[in-house]
Amino acid sequence: MTVEEFRLPDVGEGVAEGELVTWLVQPGDRVEEDQPVAEVETDKALVEVPSRYDGVVEELFVAEGDVVPVGDVIISFRVDDGESATGDGESATGDGESDTDEAVDESGVPTETAAAGSETKPDPSGDGPADESDAPAGRTFAPPSARRLARELGVDIAAVDGSGPGGRVDEADVRAHAEGDADSVGGTDDAGAGSADAPEPKPAPTDVGSGNRTSAVSKRGSDGTAADPASPVPGASASAAVDPAGRDTTLATPATRRAARDRGVDIDDVPTDESRDGEAFVTGEHVRAYADAMESAVAGEDGADGDAAGGADDDAAGGADDDAAGGADDDAVDATGAVEASTPRAGDETVPYRGVRRTIGKQMERSKFTAPHVTHHDTAEVDSLVEAREELKPTAEERGVSLTYMPFVMKAIVAGLKQYPYLNSELREEEEEIVLKGSYNLGIAVATDAGLMVPVVENVDEKGLFELAAEVRNLAARARDRKIKPAEMKGGTFTITNFGAIGGEYATPIINYPETAILGLGAIEERPVVRDGEVVAAPTLPLSLSIDHRVVDGAVAAEFANTVMEHLENPLLLLTQ
Repeated sequence: MTVEEFRLPDVGEGVAEGELVTWLVQPGDRVEEDQPVAEVETDKALVEVPSRYDGVVEELFVAEGDVVPVGDVIISFRVDDGESATGDGESATGDGESDTDEAVDESGVPTETAAAGSETKPDPSGDGPADESDAPAGRTFAPPSARRLARELGVDIAAVDGSGPGGRVDEADVRAHAEGDADSVGGTDDAGAGSADAPEPKPAPTDVGSGNRTSAVSKRGSDGTAADPASPVPGASASAAVDPAGRDTTLATPATRRAARDRGVDIDDVPTDESRDGEAFVTGEHVRAYADAMESAVAGEDGADGDAAGGADDDAAGGADDDAAGGADDDAVDATGAVEASTPRAGDETVPYRGVRRTIGKQMERSKFTAPHVTHHDTAEVDSLVEAREELKPTAEERGVSLTYMPFVMKAIVAGLKQYPYLNSELREEEEEIVLKGSYNLGIAVATDAGLMVPVVENVDEKGLFELAAEVRNLAARARDRKIKPAEMKGGTFTITNFGAIGGEYATPIINYPETAILGLGAIEERPVVRDGEVVAAPTLPLSLSIDHRVVDGAVAAEFANTVMEHLENPLLLLTQ
């Protein structure tokens, strides 16, 4: 048996990173090739990551919620020697050296593994020998984040009493167990004193069979060993850890930034010896070490013991200091009651800004601050449209189609775009040209749990009402289930957003850049209209048309809206499209 590491593949069209949303397997589980092992959310969609091995899960290197760059190790497997030739699409070189240049013995097993000889490998959960017949029954249930913390604190995860369902161990349980051990030996000994009674950190499964390769979670030293948990910041002295780094730019995952906020630490002040793409990269371990060092320094200045072990005396002193500091901060608040935005308050909840939500935000920001928006509002009287739909619904149902008003609106929009092609265009600033699109691919904005997605219906001018109804329904359902493909959200030339389905009449929709226009639909309801000098109730459809004023003039927008309304008020005209 050998241990094979699996790296996060490119799960989308050139995406650089993904958030690991859910693990579908746990250490000790047997998996087959192509079996999904995790769900990963990119800035485009939620995808399943399949295994490339037949084997047993050795270790999970990433915690749920972590953002992982493509190419980082996320999981390792124990596989038979004959099954481990390729895994991540990376094969061993012909001269017997692996793709990481680590030494191997004659059997092709890394020398660190070979040196272990007949020694029993540690169980992935750290509970004992990895005998496949016993491991599942005696395995400790804990997420990767708790196991990682246990390794950092030198805690045997099997000895921790879990407070979760079925005895599941979380990070709080590990910390409580570690604090209990510290109290039992005095609680005031310095963490780096190296007491003989202190438990030694258990080796991570990667220490056996993974050579010197680094996991995406466990920090390793240059010699491949786990970083010393007693060191305030890897590669930095204790005094340096207290001094703020004062950087202008820092790279960190959202989870790390959240941890920094929770500890009241400025992420740019945290010392680090790691970098990515030439920028400083901070991990949760750096944040914890820096925050602990700062708190110890504050406690020491106020006459507290100042031990790094964080005993009961430190907790009491830290609490008093926090209260005093909090009072001073409160006094420093100006007369308006304004509080620094980064200061967490009781009852506040933080939600990660990443994945699809972050992509939507960036796209909206780019559109709003690039294209000067103007919104034209109007209302169509749609008595005839309501009647036409009612007449066609039985026929649609016979064909298994649920007929809504959307296909009628799509056909009416195409009629308008054919007459006013500048609303079906793209401004290419660098080339100083406007491209008038020859196809009519309409994006339909769909509200999902992850945010707004815009699947695209292609060649609307070539499809009938029933065909459009079926396609829109299918795309919308898969978008809500996060099963939509990235390619199905590309190539749009004009977008429709139907906020009337939720409730409302008018809005100022933001253009789906680089398109030049978007049409918002209000709810079709009976409203007062004037006919023959009298006010009567009639079904109306409010329209909100936003345009890029660099490309489309207000008069052209109004004429386009009039054409759309004309086709909605006289549905027989749609037969000409």
